[in-house]
Amino acid sequence: MIHTYDHLSPDWSPTLPLLAMAEATTRLRVGPLVINNDFHHPALLAAEYANLDHLTGGRVEMGIGAGHSFTEYAAMGMQFDPPKVRKARLAESIEILRRLFDGETVTYDGEHYHLAEVTTMRALQPRLPIMVGVNGPAALAHAAQHADIIGLMMLGRTLADGQSHEVRWETDRLDRTIAHIDASAGGRAVELNALIQRVVVTDDRAGALNEMLAAIPSLSFDDAAATPFLAVGTPDEIAAHLLRCRERWGISYFSLRSIDDFQPVIERLRAADAGR
Repeated sequence: MIHTYDHLSPDWSPTLPLLAMAEATTRLRVGPLVINNDFHHPALLAAEYANLDHLTGGRVEMGIGAGHSFTEYAAMGMQFDPPKVRKARLAESIEILRRLFDGETVTYDGEHYHLAEVTTMRALQPRLPIMVGVNGPAALAHAAQHADIIGLMMLGRTLADGQSHEVRWETDRLDRTIAHIDASAGGRAVELNALIQRVVVTDDRAGALNEMLAAIPSLSFDDAAATPFLAVGTPDEIAAHLLRCRERWGISYFSLRSIDDFQPVIERLRAADAGR
């Protein structure tokens, strides 16, 4: 799986590069991690990503979130609504996307979206996966009931640069979050994803973690060592760490900001799975 992202910047846009990436391969799945819902109407997103699903032979995953970078909203003169409003709008969008991807003609009269007999191209996959990256009890409960994948964020307030966040990576907080998702899912099978924020391949795992903690004073060493959002140590140590995260929290889908130096870890994870 290869991801793009959706930010107002000189970098690549979230959608067009996915087609080029898919065309360069035969098996690679593609999708945004994640589309900012506020920047795109769900009916237009459904049409675009269903098209992309056909063009890639059914290899698309739709990643979507509520948006967080207030500096980008300000740059475009867009209103940056409170989190509760953005998450409620996202919830409506998820429901609309699901129905349009599945080939329904959609009439929808919500608080944020109003559709009258809208039909778009049906996705090629019988069920195009929707990943929702979100925080908060209500939003997570909705994602557990409607999404195929939940991108665990575990981040707090957006900082002044509009991109960085406070971290909430305490293991007991993640325990409670997973329990809440499980209780809300009603027996549905929902895959869990974690975006690893930093990878450090080193022979001194403890030293590297302590160095990171200087910039994250709110996090304890034990929590930093256990969190799925950091991958630190030798390839063997990182592979063992990710397997522990899968065992404890059921996280089976890890994303990386860069795959540089990570291939040895992938090889060890593949070997571990082959030996199960």
